[in-house]
Amino acid sequence: MKAKKTDFSKGSVYRNILEVAVPMTAAQIVSLLYNIVDRMYIGRIPGEGRIALTGLGICFPIIMMINAFANLFGTGGSPICAMEQGKGDYEEAQKVMGNTCTLLVAAGLALMILGMVFNRPLLYAFGASDITYPYARDYALIYLAGTVFVMISLGMNGFINNQGFARTGMMTVVVGAIMNIILDPVFIFVFDMGVQGAAIATVLSQMVSALWVLRFLTGKTTTLHLRPAVMRLKLSRVKNITVLGLTGFMMQFTNSVVQIVCNSTLQTWGGDLYVGVMTVMSSIREIFNMPAMGLTNGAQAVMSFNYGAGQYDRVKKAIKFTAATGVIMFTVLWGIVTVFPAFFVHIFNSDPKMIEACVPVMHIYFFGLFMMSLQFCGQSIFVALGKAKYAIFFSIFRKIIIVVPLTILLPGMWNLGTNGVFAAEPVSNFVGGAACFITMLCVVMPELNGKKKKSQVV
Repeated sequence: MKAKKTDFSKGSVYRNILEVAVPMTAAQIVSLLYNIVDRMYIGRIPGEGRIALTGLGICFPIIMMINAFANLFGTGGSPICAMEQGKGDYEEAQKVMGNTCTLLVAAGLALMILGMVFNRPLLYAFGASDITYPYARDYALIYLAGTVFVMISLGMNGFINNQGFARTGMMTVVVGAIMNIILDPVFIFVFDMGVQGAAIATVLSQMVSALWVLRFLTGKTTTLHLRPAVMRLKLSRVKNITVLGLTGFMMQFTNSVVQIVCNSTLQTWGGDLYVGVMTVMSSIREIFNMPAMGLTNGAQAVMSFNYGAGQYDRVKKAIKFTAATGVIMFTVLWGIVTVFPAFFVHIFNSDPKMIEACVPVMHIYFFGLFMMSLQFCGQSIFVALGKAKYAIFFSIFRKIIIVVPLTILLPGMWNLGTNGVFAAEPVSNFVGGAACFITMLCVVMPELNGKKKKSQVV
């Protein structure tokens, strides 16, 4: 059956966005299952679930850093490859794809070696204690062994989607996630391997996803073929890929920095229990972010197309729809998490101490959640209209300039203690979200209005 293609230049803008956003949201949900499922099962290991979950949370910065480098080359190479296809230069498109693959493999090997060699000081710097370190180490070392698989499955899948094989690209994620869901309980509980079992299941799943990608890109169906001849690096090509991928890299990198600071500060003020609480908070936030990422990514495609086509009224409609929908969506989620906080904690762990510690923290951490939607919306608009520098700045502004200093300073002020760490998040959402969205309105809207008037004159 022929895949349906959405024409972004025609019909309802809102429908265009939803036609792209809905499958993207589904992909986000499936993708998130990799790590979320690990946490759900690990949190239920008899007698040690809470500590094991905390150990896994300490590994988050490593996972985020690997994802950051996958984004650096994957989101940098994929658009360039698509542009070359659009020009009809399929040979150059293949070389961009091949160079990206080489960079991903090289970076994966480097990260694997560095992570394994320095795992102990890194994990202690990320918030490990003598109690949680063995769990973090067991998960991290196995996960690091599969770094190359992670890099390929995440970084190369975009080259499948850009050729118009969206279903195949979707299956890359689905196959891996389903395998992880099946293997997790087998290795964790049946083979009694605990945290190590979760890591093995994840690595095997990522390996299958990576092999799926490589099999397609080297097969007969694909338009662009991955082969040794196109994988030879060229400096100018590497530079273009890296520069374009910096936006995606910085967003993931700053997430990693924030996680490190939060874990280490919480270890100082609250110990292992509150590092575990942050693991739960981060997991719930990831769940909430899924529909927002699906919405904004879908809107990006619509806005970029119409911006390039000079249909600025449609761009403005897309901006208004994205902002309004995002605010409504996050307001509803805020209401749900406020009324039923314990429900979300139970997803990951049912330890009474964990629930007792998490519930009051959730009211702080998720306060004013709707403001985060303005950050998502503003950054996605900047990227869609080719203003990635603004997106990078506001990612750094919210996380590095606001969250990091507040996370360090607030616990020692007004006897806030651990509550100060969690209070940094809503403050950053209000300040960063408002600053990002207002700047977007001041920069983008006058430009769109000005171009509209100019086109009318012409």
